[in-house]
Amino acid sequence: MFWRSVVGKLWFTFLLLVSVVLAILSFLLLEFFQSFHILEAEEDLLQTATKVTEMIEQYDDRALIVETSERLKDPTSRVAIFFDENDYWLSGVTDEQLPEISADWLLNEADLQVVIEENTEFKKLKNLPNGNEVMIVGKHLGEHNGAVYVYQSLTTVKETTRQTTQIILLGAGIAIVLTTIFAFFLSTRITSPLIKMREGAFELAKGEFNTKVPILTHDEIGELAMAFNRMGRQLKFHINALRQEKEQLYSILSSMADGVITLNRKAEIIVSNPPAEKYLQDWYYENNVNPLTDKKILPGELKDLLADVIASEKEISKESFIQGRNWVLIMSPLYDQTYVRGVVVVIRDMTEERRLDKLREDFIANVSHELRTPISMLQGYSEAIVDDIAESKEEKNELAKIIHDESLRIGRLVNELLDLARMKAGHIHLSKEDVQLNLYLERVVKKFQGMASDKKITLELDMSVKEERISIDPDRIEQVLTNLIDNAINHTNENGKVTIKVDSLTESIQIAIIDNGSGISQEDLPFVFERFYKADKSRKRKGRKGTGLGLEIAKNIVEAHKGSIDVQSKLNEGTTFTFKLPKNGENK
Repeated sequence: MFWRSVVGKLWFTFLLLVSVVLAILSFLLLEFFQSFHILEAEEDLLQTATKVTEMIEQYDDRALIVETSERLKDPTSRVAIFFDENDYWLSGVTDEQLPEISADWLLNEADLQVVIEENTEFKKLKNLPNGNEVMIVGKHLGEHNGAVYVYQSLTTVKETTRQTTQIILLGAGIAIVLTTIFAFFLSTRITSPLIKMREGAFELAKGEFNTKVPILTHDEIGELAMAFNRMGRQLKFHINALRQEKEQLYSILSSMADGVITLNRKAEIIVSNPPAEKYLQDWYYENNVNPLTDKKILPGELKDLLADVIASEKEISKESFIQGRNWVLIMSPLYDQTYVRGVVVVIRDMTEERRLDKLREDFIANVSHELRTPISMLQGYSEAIVDDIAESKEEKNELAKIIHDESLRIGRLVNELLDLARMKAGHIHLSKEDVQLNLYLERVVKKFQGMASDKKITLELDMSVKEERISIDPDRIEQVLTNLIDNAINHTNENGKVTIKVDSLTESIQIAIIDNGSGISQEDLPFVFERFYKADKSRKRKGRKGTGLGLEIAKNIVEAHKGSIDVQSKLNEGTTFTFKLPKNGENK
């Protein structure tokens, strides 16, 4: 990890650069000093040879020449004087490392003839027979037919070069150590603000937009830190603005009466609101789809519309009929510049509008229809009595009983219409009591066991709660249960089954009346809670004289308890009425 950091890279770069420069410089210095020491040694030897030559030319006393030559020469060198080829003198050896050279070798190997004949100086490096290397210089004696040789072992020169090399390498080592310390210090000084900015970037990535990077310098890195802090402030501002817009959009979507779904090109749901979830739940129920395991399955109508919108890049609308409710699907493309990146679907529930239209159209006809039959019967039977068509007392009593029953029927119809009017106006009065739910439901269900047995229908109570208590108006809720259970038994065939299923939710009690009877067609399902619904043939009460107002009264009673009621049904498969009552009597 160290080599991946900026500190490591800068440190390694500085060290490599200085090391290369020092290596080149050391190599050049070593070459220079090695040549310099050899030249200096040659000059010293040649100077000694010159002095001996001048002395020989000035004096003829050999004893003086020999003594002076011994004093002139360096202790690490040796002098050889050839007055001629047969007359020569060799100085003594004071340095044990200096090898002895014979006169024959000097005459034969040291180019004496060349020095004498060409009257020139001689400087060479020679290898001795024993392998030692020496530096030898020669100088012509001038008037004499001879030469002076001075030689020295290269061991001395090499020792001097070695010491010089050690000094150079020591200096290079010290320079590398100092460079390492300086480079590391400089790298850390440069990268310390960068490390702070990296840590700040990680904090920004985690959502900590209040993070600030300290400004340690006033150079480019300091300006970068200032820009980083400014970027953090701008990010915080824009993120807060986006969050507010998102919350505002979510609030708008949640409060919309129309359903809204956003889809991408892969037909995946990005955003949806509660009305849209209701549409999807109904579609899942109708198509036997488990929303927990198969939630990614999209209704076929939406898939087809999505393909058409992507292909045409235009807004398309379509009607859908699910669970008795009319939905209008309006799908518009969403663009990323010129590319369609997805669509937004507006799902509008038109059931209420059509229900109101139908209600306005059918109310007078339904009331007239309900009143026409009993009034006609009252008129007909009363005329029979007035015209003495019924002669016997028994016949008159029978006609009078029919007139009485029909008058009671008209009274029930008027009273239920008045009750509905009071409930719609909010004048319903609830006498709430704290009841134990299981005992209460067992008592209500027990009343219908005889009716169910007569029709050979299984009636059972399925409770997941035992000692749950709830605050309700027991008479009103019993009216709701009586209506729903009675309907379920009357519209279930022999050997059928009716189940009252009770579940305790987080904030409410859910009661479902489930039958496997004739069911309700999708066309009639939206209107089951409307008055005079008994006129629908698929749910007509055979042999019973109902007013058709029971389900609407049940709905108003449940809503007065701050609850909700719903129905799901499939024709010839069964119906489920579900109503929820809040535990605390406040939630809806």
